[in-house]
Amino acid sequence: MKILAIGKNYVLNAEELKTVTKNGKQLIFSKPDSSLVKDNKDVEFPAFTDNLVYEVELVVEIGKSGKNISEQDATSYISGIAVAIDYTAKDVLNDVREGKGPWELAKGFDGAAPISAVKAISNFPDVTNINFDLKINGDTVQEGNTGLIIYNFAEIIAFVSKYMTLNPGDLIFTGTPAYGTGQIHKGDHLQASIEGELLLDFKMV
Repeated sequence: MKILAIGKNYVLNAEELKTVTKNGKQLIFSKPDSSLVKDNKDVEFPAFTDNLVYEVELVVEIGKSGKNISEQDATSYISGIAVAIDYTAKDVLNDVREGKGPWELAKGFDGAAPISAVKAISNFPDVTNINFDLKINGDTVQEGNTGLIIYNFAEIIAFVSKYMTLNPGDLIFTGTPAYGTGQIHKGDHLQASIEGELLLDFKMV
C-alpha cells in the first residue's frame, strides 16, 4: 500500500481560485504505512519534536489498479473517502530543508497520519463539493470545501499515475484548507468531520 500526499492545494475563496495559474507541477510526497493510526486510537505525541503542526485533509482511497489514468476516468478509480490529519514535525522539517534533505522524518514518523474509517464513494455524488472540518478541544480550527481545491481529485490521480501504478488500497491525502493550521500539544482532543458527520475522534497522549 502506498500513502501519497499533495501539498499547498487549497485557496482561501472562489475569487482567489480564478487567479491561480496551474502549471501541472503538483507537490507530492509520501508517508509509510506505519504512520497511520486507525480506529480512533489515541496518538502518542512524538518525543523528538517541540513543534508539531496539524493539517486536516480528505483522503481518497484507490479501488482498482491503474497506470497513465486519464483525468476523465480518474474518479472511477476512487473507492472511498476518509478524513485524516497530516502531522508535520515542523522543527525537524526546517532542519532537513536547510540541507535540502527528504521530508520523511518530519512527515512519516509513527502516528503522523491518524485517519478515519473510509466512507464508500457512493456517499459522495459530487466530489467537487464536499465539506469537512476539524475541531480541537471543541473549537473549530479548520473548515474546507473541495470547491476550493487547486488540483482536484481527478487531476491528482492522473498526475500520480504517470509516474507509478496505483493499486487498490492506496491512499492519497489531497491537501489541507488554506487557513487554520497550527501547533498541536499533548492532551489536545481532535475531532474531524465530513459533511457534519464525526468520523475521526482522538486525543494526543
